[in-house]
Amino acid sequence: MSQDLAPSSGGTRYATLSVATCNVLNLANPGRVYYPNQDPYTQHEFDHKLAWLGERFATLNADILAVQEVWDEAAFKGAIHRSKLHYNEIRVPGAENNAHQQGASGTPRLGLATRLGVEEIRSLTDYALPQALDIPGCGVHGQFERPPLLAVLRMKHGQRIRLLNVHLKSKRPRFLLDAQGRSLEDRDDPKIMALATLRSLMMRGAEAAALRGLVVDLLNTDNAPLVMVGDFNDSPTSVTTQLVAATSEVAYDKSARRLALFNAYDVQSEMALRKDVAYSHIHQGRPEVLDQILVSEGFLAEGRFSLGDVRRIQYFTDHLNEGHSRTRSDHGFVRALLRLRLPEDYRP
Repeated sequence: MSQDLAPSSGGTRYATLSVATCNVLNLANPGRVYYPNQDPYTQHEFDHKLAWLGERFATLNADILAVQEVWDEAAFKGAIHRSKLHYNEIRVPGAENNAHQQGASGTPRLGLATRLGVEEIRSLTDYALPQALDIPGCGVHGQFERPPLLAVLRMKHGQRIRLLNVHLKSKRPRFLLDAQGRSLEDRDDPKIMALATLRSLMMRGAEAAALRGLVVDLLNTDNAPLVMVGDFNDSPTSVTTQLVAATSEVAYDKSARRLALFNAYDVQSEMALRKDVAYSHIHQGRPEVLDQILVSEGFLAEGRFSLGDVRRIQYFTDHLNEGHSRTRSDHGFVRALLRLRLPEDYRP
């Protein structure tokens, strides 16, 4: 973690930091119902899932491991234990397993395991969407369906960073349901399908616009760099992702970089490792990038306010070609190796 590197040509020294994002596909304790229409995990399935995740986490060996779709914090801790990795902090706010709460309810939560010092970790459950929209038939969408997770962390050499773990509304059509969960609409009607898909798009768009406001507030707070990771449920060039990142303005106004976020894949400095095809999900045989790592201007090697850079980004996707199984994940995992300049007063 955050080890010293040889000085650059200008004598600057850096510390390294690895960050990974993983959609773990409904990680829940055995025997507990997490969705009414899905069977709970058997003990055998649960053991197999934890063993598989433990192997993947060990391969990633990230200093910051951000996860999505966790129903039980205990299950996440179990997967970390299988990895044989050591983390200072393992948290899934809203999915705790204790005398007062037995995991998440209604929707899975986002979690974090980190070796860094922790100043703050909190789930933004009360963050109202300033851009709340009236969704046809559903009413006002005024809060995140899956609350983002905000962490303020400090590296061992003193550098402070913020991490935002997100999971936006999926593209799955939002059909109207009755109180018993039965559909009120004809799902075979192509017009209804279009309207249901529009509902999901509007919800994801409202969440993306709210995240944009949150990013602006965080970047205006101080000069601590920001890393945003997670399942965006859309591609890097989509309207919703660009709502969050706002990189299109940079081409016309260089000063806009201060409040923009950049796809780590596009700004990595070890271009020799860049592959022509990157993906993190396969939908109906078509590969796509849904799981992303975005960074603020501080990680631009040539930025005016550069504090470091993105060395490389890697996609771990071999399991996506092994067939679907809920004891694995339907998403690839993404890891970025970042560098941050050591403080000027740092002495080894």
